Formats: sequence, C-alpha cells, structure tokens
Amino acid sequence: MKARRAFIVLLTAGVVGTAAWLVFLSPVLGVRSVHIVGNITIPSEEIKKRAGVAELEPLATVDLAAVESRLLEIRKIATARVGRSWPGTLTIEVVEREPVAVVPVNGKAALIDKDGVVTEIKDVAPPSLPVLRLDRPGPGDPATKAALQVAGSLPAGLSRRVEQIRATSADGVSLTLTDGRVVVWGAADRAEQKSRVLEELLTREGSVYDVSSPDVVTVK
Repeated sequence: MKARRAFIVLLTAGVVGTAAWLVFLSPVLGVRSVHIVGNITIPSEEIKKRAGVAELEPLATVDLAAVESRLLEIRKIATARVGRSWPGTLTIEVVEREPVAVVPVNGKAALIDKDGVVTEIKDVAPPSLPVLRLDRPGPGDPATKAALQVAGSLPAGLSRRVEQIRATSADGVSLTLTDGRVVVWGAADRAEQKSRVLEELLTREGSVYDVSSPDVVTVK
C-alpha cells in the first residue's frame, strides 16, 4: 500500500513537473503570433518590434506590464493593453492619440492631441486641423489646457470650419472660422450646448458670435 502511494506521488509530481515545463520553459506554448488591433496609422511591424517579445518565448512568462510600458514609448499610442490568448498568441490592443490642433514651431507644424502631447511634426499643417495661438503654450498653462479642451470637444462638422483657436486665458477662448467670422467661446465648459447654439447662430449674418454664455448669446 505504501509503495502504491509512493508511486502515485511520484507519478503526480512527474505530471506536474512536465506540465510546468511545457507552460513556463518549453517553446511548445511559446509565442507564435501577435494579434494587434486598434492601430490606424502606426504600422503593425513597428508595434511588434517595440513590444520586444521573441518568437517562441513562453507565453506564460511574458511580462505583460513591461510590454505595455514599452508600447507607450511610441508617442502616437495613448493606451495599450496586452494579453494572452492560448495556446500561442500575444494580443495587443492600442488606442492611438488623435491630433486635435496644430501649434507652429520653428516653421514646422506640431500636431497635438487633447492632452497636449505632440503626436508628430509635419512640414505643412493639415488643413483639417485648427491652429492654436497661445501666449505661453505648455502643459501647465491654463490657456493651453482650455484651448485643447475646446479643440477636442468640437463636433466634426464645426471643427472643419475652424481655422484658428486663440486663448488668452482659461476663460478667454475664441475661434476664427475659415470665412473670417469670429466666435467668442469663453471657457471650455458647456461645449455641447455652445456647439449646438453656434450651429444655429451661424445661419445668421454677422461677424462676431458670442456663445460664452450659451443662455444669452449675441451676434454683431
């Protein structure tokens, strides 16, 4: 009876040891493919390279947090989530930063997202993005934050009509439209209501539209 129990213990240990070897050390359950979703402008090969996971590396031992950290070094990536899909696929889900405005820098166009992160530098500013005009541009500047918040909150139809966003303070944001008309926007709050009111106001003749207080608007 004792011999039988000893045999069962040895057999169990052998099975567990083999299973552990297969999962944690063997290439049998290694990374054979990388599945990437969410990338629109970033090539998949660039993401795979930055992930830094070798082919056939045991999937169970891949440091997912470290891979995510490396992926976030790509400036265009806002968030990254890495997971395992057995038996041998590493899954990567990314969300790209979306530029909402342009800041002129030394004759170039710096594309920035709603958080003020520069996603890329271009020789010519895309005509679809408004240009920010700021006195002291920077991540800690309240006027910069307000201007970016406004830029990121504009509906697509209105955003295409905005040529320039000027911010002198956190509550001193104004828009210059492609036809030369000016919109006094004020603070960045109540963006949805301001946008809705402005769409209606723009059907009226005028040169200056004040929606800083969307409950009481003026057209000059």
